[in-house]
Amino acid sequence: MRFVEFTLSALLLGLGCDIREAPILGRPPTGEAQTVSSMKRVDAGSQVLLSGVMVEKCPVAGCWFRLRDNTGTIKVDTRSAGFVVARVPVNSKLTVSGKLIADGDDLTIEALGVRY
Repeated sequence: MRFVEFTLSALLLGLGCDIREAPILGRPPTGEAQTVSSMKRVDAGSQVLLSGVMVEKCPVAGCWFRLRDNTGTIKVDTRSAGFVVARVPVNSKLTVSGKLIADGDDLTIEALGVRY
């Protein structure tokens, strides 16, 4: 009986300690994260990396979302990267890599990859 209890305890302990990697959509984001407010000083077309919380997403297809850090909020477009965030819950912490797109004063990130 003790053998069964020991085996069951060891199995449950092993399952509880399972470390899972964060899911990645598109290309894995790498590098040091910048802030949303620093995007105003980055040249359009530059590669950027941001971390924050997804506060809103496209309600139909998940082809865009808004990322907020402690300095501001920016729209992230995932359409051209070939993935959507439809199954990623709002309020999830994300790291996104992509290209900065400027349309007048409006800034958008064209995503290449997301880790959540």
